[in-house]
Amino acid sequence: MKSCKEKAAEWGISSRAVNDMCKKGKVAGAVKENGTWRIPDDAAKPADKRVSTGKYVKKSGGKGLKALPIGISDYVRAQSEYYYVDKTLLIKEFLDQYIIGQDDAKRYLSVAVYNHYKRVATDTMDEIAIEKSNMLMIGPTGCGKTYLVKTLAKLLDVPLAIADATSLTEAGYIGDDIESVVSKLLAAADNDVEKAEHGIIFIDEIDKIAKKKNTNQRDVSGEAVQQGMLKLLEGADVEVPIGANSKNAMVPLTTVNTRNILFICGGAFPDLENIIKERLNKQASIGFYADLKDKYDDDPHILEKVTVEDLRSFGMIPEFIGRVPIVVTLDGLDEEALIRILKEPKNSLTKQYHKLFELDGVELEFQEEALKEVARKSLERKTGARGLRSIMEKSLMDLMYRTPSDNTICKCIITKDAVDGTGEPEVVHGEQPAVQQNTTRRNSRSRKTGKPETA
Repeated sequence: MKSCKEKAAEWGISSRAVNDMCKKGKVAGAVKENGTWRIPDDAAKPADKRVSTGKYVKKSGGKGLKALPIGISDYVRAQSEYYYVDKTLLIKEFLDQYIIGQDDAKRYLSVAVYNHYKRVATDTMDEIAIEKSNMLMIGPTGCGKTYLVKTLAKLLDVPLAIADATSLTEAGYIGDDIESVVSKLLAAADNDVEKAEHGIIFIDEIDKIAKKKNTNQRDVSGEAVQQGMLKLLEGADVEVPIGANSKNAMVPLTTVNTRNILFICGGAFPDLENIIKERLNKQASIGFYADLKDKYDDDPHILEKVTVEDLRSFGMIPEFIGRVPIVVTLDGLDEEALIRILKEPKNSLTKQYHKLFELDGVELEFQEEALKEVARKSLERKTGARGLRSIMEKSLMDLMYRTPSDNTICKCIITKDAVDGTGEPEVVHGEQPAVQQNTTRRNSRSRKTGKPETA
């Protein structure tokens, strides 16, 4: 019996492809032992459905590389026919449907994921080992770091796990062990070790493990966690508990190699802007041509000027920074971007509330000035896109309470005054049905439109 890697080398394809074939029952005699597939020595390579040319694919350039679709509309068909179906334009087109702005971050993320696919595909082809490029995303709260990765998870054909760095502690202390981030990836791969070894891990709130300043006690949730993560980022055999966040005698362990696992880290890094400004102001010359001290105070792109020295001043150790070579910054959202977020994405907030009111047979309309007021209030709170739902909920709460009980309401109009609290939404009443239904769901209303009035 041979392993997937041995059969992959024999057949001239990737071990990931062999693993997929075994899961689909295409390899005769393949059995799963301790989380890995074992294949008979004389097993023949299954017939390959892939083609090298045609409407839906691009001709493959190298031995063993998988053909890729040419557009987002072809994704569903391509996913069922090919092992690796993503490329940079395809990934960015998909992200554009759900996320407004942040084009640089989308490009970096698309390239990082596509290169990860190629590394997996070329794992056994020649002697040149392509090293992985882990990624660090920096941006203010509510700018879309976590949402980018969650949206990406809908598209990817490799397992993706999202972990939180705030609960991580050094081994032996209360909290989650550092290896627990790999445990989540293993769970996302249905405890399939070979599949997990080619996955992607997103570690959120990475700034919370920065080295603590002016402390006399052991930093078990800061610098110690960074040091413990070095072997994961670099690539090593890690003993991982199955179905648990920490190792103990009651939990079985398995070994996972992290060499081919792509790590993407993200964090808000509060006060990093002040560190950057302080460095830039020190570099200013002295004399009549010197820059003003407040030159960078209103710079919306100040995070783009971040350097390794700034991250070290924030509290990240040099060894950690060196293992995350790609640093991409996300811009804070302005009023125009927030208005687009309210209206344009596939699952935008306005569309969600339209659907909620539609289930009660009520038409909902947002005036343009009302949306501008929602965006303006969110900017004042400095909570980014996360603050939009809170403002919308407060503005619509009274309507959402009244409409299920009032069968005469057929349309609601949200105005600027309703958002800023100086007025009420406009409500349009129709004729009351002859027979009252004892239900809150009225999909079959037929009413004549009446004149608007305030709620």
